[in-house]
Amino acid sequence: MPSTVHPTDLSRTETLYLTGLALVCVAVLVRTFEGEGEPLIASLALSGVAFSASYAMIRWLGPTFIKAGLKGRDLSKVNNSHYIPECMGGICAIVYLLTIIVFIPFPFFKDIVVATSGGGNRDVVMNVEFVQQGRLLHKFPHSKLASYLSAIISIQSITLLGIGDDLFDIRWRHKFFIPAFASIPLLVIYFIDFGVTSIVLPTFLQPYVGRELFDLGFLYYGYMSAFSIFSPNSINIFAGINGIEVSQSIVIALLLAFNDALYLFTPYPHPATDSHLFSLYLLLPFLGVSFALLVHNWYPARVFVGDTYCYFAGMVFVVVSILGHFSKTLILLLIPQIFNFVYSTPQLFGLIPCPRHRLPHFNARTGLLEPSVTKWEKDKQPRAVIAKALRLLAQFKLLQLKEDEQGRITETSNFTILNLWLFWRGPMREDRLATELTTMQAVLGLFGLFVRHRLALLIFREDNWNIRSAV
Repeated sequence: MPSTVHPTDLSRTETLYLTGLALVCVAVLVRTFEGEGEPLIASLALSGVAFSASYAMIRWLGPTFIKAGLKGRDLSKVNNSHYIPECMGGICAIVYLLTIIVFIPFPFFKDIVVATSGGGNRDVVMNVEFVQQGRLLHKFPHSKLASYLSAIISIQSITLLGIGDDLFDIRWRHKFFIPAFASIPLLVIYFIDFGVTSIVLPTFLQPYVGRELFDLGFLYYGYMSAFSIFSPNSINIFAGINGIEVSQSIVIALLLAFNDALYLFTPYPHPATDSHLFSLYLLLPFLGVSFALLVHNWYPARVFVGDTYCYFAGMVFVVVSILGHFSKTLILLLIPQIFNFVYSTPQLFGLIPCPRHRLPHFNARTGLLEPSVTKWEKDKQPRAVIAKALRLLAQFKLLQLKEDEQGRITETSNFTILNLWLFWRGPMREDRLATELTTMQAVLGLFGLFVRHRLALLIFREDNWNIRSAV
């Protein structure tokens, strides 16, 4: 019978490091109030606190999750007789939400001091009508606060979906569109605060259309709603081995933070500075909780992240890209996820039999992962059109396919990027597969940023980073 062997206590070294990190971050946080709030420094300090809290709580609450039935066995290990706590991404999501709630006063500290009748406003000479009103709330940036609060609501909503999925194992067709409802607060604030639904046409199309901008109207909101569905689900289906969900999310978050930094460290004030600062305020705590989870989820995993983390991570990316006004940039960073989704569609939409789990097959004799396969019986062959498509994919090395002497298909590899990578590269250890796929995510993401800020100038007059085309 499976046992529940797992370390739950922090070592002395871990306790000292986490306590020291938390104390230093709290000290930095207190010092920020001596100036004008310094929200970016405060966000970085809170991220350190979030890392310490997540790290410790993941370790401490593991047995509690197992007692509650949130447990599973790692089938890709030789010794898989002991249970591992699942749904630990929920801890990170909750710590993250509490962190960004605590952070609310910091980006508005200067506005609170100026726009209220207390603090630094005591020596200001005010008109009589303002004195009668008491507080100068008409000067407070309510739109920014509304954007921040809508982000919290959307992330909280998707976290509830993830926890519900981990608890009740909701079917795909029932949960697929739920992220669209979680995005409604974002879209409402986007409509009220920004409302831009026009796209810039490539230079070679402008002479034919007769304009530089093309207004999509409400189709643009449909695009953003569809994007909010795709992003959480794309992280969720790019999964199946230790560490891959968290590592891909960390890479995407780091690339987004790097893109934000491009707009902050310019020799001149950039008009998009506030939007990219807003993005960093949400990304830094996310990185803090994600690194804490990765330590426990990397090979050999001591915890499973669950669907909660996948939905939570995907929605964080949606929030920062929509409210930061760079959703098209995020698409370029999700190239592996887009490919994995398109590649998986034959099984996701029932054209080909889809098993409950399509994770790679573990060969206990070699200790390596191999592509998992779908078996085809002699009397249950694919239809002629599908069989032809399968053979075509196999011809282009996009599918592992086996046939018997009569030319009947006996097995095909499952349609996931993990199985495809194993087909290309051959059997390998689980940690090596995760490392290679994470490296691929980083390389393609950097290429996406290069396309966004350099190659795009071949078909557009300028980039919003204020780089102009030579044409």
